[in-house]
Amino acid sequence: MENQVPLRIANILINALKGGVVPRIGLEYITVGRAQEIAAILHDIEMISDGSASFRFIVGKYGSGKSFLLQTIRNYATAKGFAVVDADLSPERRFAGTKGQGLATYKELIQNLSTKSKPDGGALPLILEKWISGIQASIKLQFDAEGDEFDFLVEKQIYTVAASLEGMVNGFEFAKAIITYWRAYRQDDVAMKSNVLKWFRGEYSSRREAKEELNINFIVTDETWYDFLKIFAAFLVSAGYKGLLVVIDELVNIFKIPNSITRQNNYEKILTMYNDVLQGKAKHIGFLLGGTPQCIEDKYKGVFSYEALRSRLEEGHFATADLKDLSAPIIRLQMLTQEEMYVLIEKLRNIHAQLYNYTPTIGHDELIYFLTVEYNRVGAQTHITPREIIRDFIELVNILHQNPQKSMSEILGSNSFEMAKGGITDEEIHSDFQEFEV
Repeated sequence: MENQVPLRIANILINALKGGVVPRIGLEYITVGRAQEIAAILHDIEMISDGSASFRFIVGKYGSGKSFLLQTIRNYATAKGFAVVDADLSPERRFAGTKGQGLATYKELIQNLSTKSKPDGGALPLILEKWISGIQASIKLQFDAEGDEFDFLVEKQIYTVAASLEGMVNGFEFAKAIITYWRAYRQDDVAMKSNVLKWFRGEYSSRREAKEELNINFIVTDETWYDFLKIFAAFLVSAGYKGLLVVIDELVNIFKIPNSITRQNNYEKILTMYNDVLQGKAKHIGFLLGGTPQCIEDKYKGVFSYEALRSRLEEGHFATADLKDLSAPIIRLQMLTQEEMYVLIEKLRNIHAQLYNYTPTIGHDELIYFLTVEYNRVGAQTHITPREIIRDFIELVNILHQNPQKSMSEILGSNSFEMAKGGITDEEIHSDFQEFEV
């Protein structure tokens, strides 16, 4: 039996995967394959913590494990001391738009701001409080001060951090907001703290409203939200974090925009981010953008329809599906192999048995039986995905557990194995099993 999975996490894993959803926690218990891709992105994360920046597209077909990989990296980054923001694009959330779609993406990102101690989002208040208490602790260690003198030294340090941000685009307003938050914190002004948080989250609809409530004549907008993410990254480092990781999935929603000018505006925003990273204009920040091959490579509507991006992102003459350049900006995910899928469903069998407190009855031959049936469905060679196989498998173990008098062959159909030709063999599993165990 494998490492014991906490029951709460086992429950989340089984329920999420049965619903075709990537769980936000516990992924380390079911990760198989992807070692090279994960290693490449983790190297990026090391570079970000050293003050660099990175930009990657994670490209894979629907159900290929793209969102799974993004979630795995997100969890790793928070565990390593990064703050992470993530969002899925949609018709309402884009990089740019005429109806506030860029701002909507920013709001979603900040709402999902996560850290190690607040992994499910909503970490902004915690980060600000931790930053202030960190400065207070630092002052206590350095000076023997109390009362007004202590507050003065803390405020001086806060002004130093604020001053370091003022040179950035829109940094002056951001600095003013963190000072306003500090004063509200010191005076225990809950309403003012709430207003500052509202401002950081991009929830003020007009400058006039922000001016009246905060005396800041500026708000986050469709045009300025990306600059704000860069300031956040700088601020988070001053607050003791390693940097900021920005994870944005479902790029296909840009590809689906019918208006070509609107699409181009979105690709232009992506180009700005990409250029900033390569030219050293962004620091302590990483971008991971997830999409399907079509939404990247389509010459008419995809990312490659924007010539400035295509010329930067297109691969050279030497990379192939088998020989990938994992330092390139696009990481292409191949489907998990049949051997890797075997390891994965074996892990899921054990987690399911642990969750429902029974000894697994599905053996090696039956796991191969199940996979052979799955891979020999009509059209499976081109269309079957890990997501579908996982959902089928969890459904199968649920039915077997609830109907112990039934055998697998009865549920799958007694002649299904005989009909399945060219499935994976025992020899393939035995020769590759060790290699793919993660």
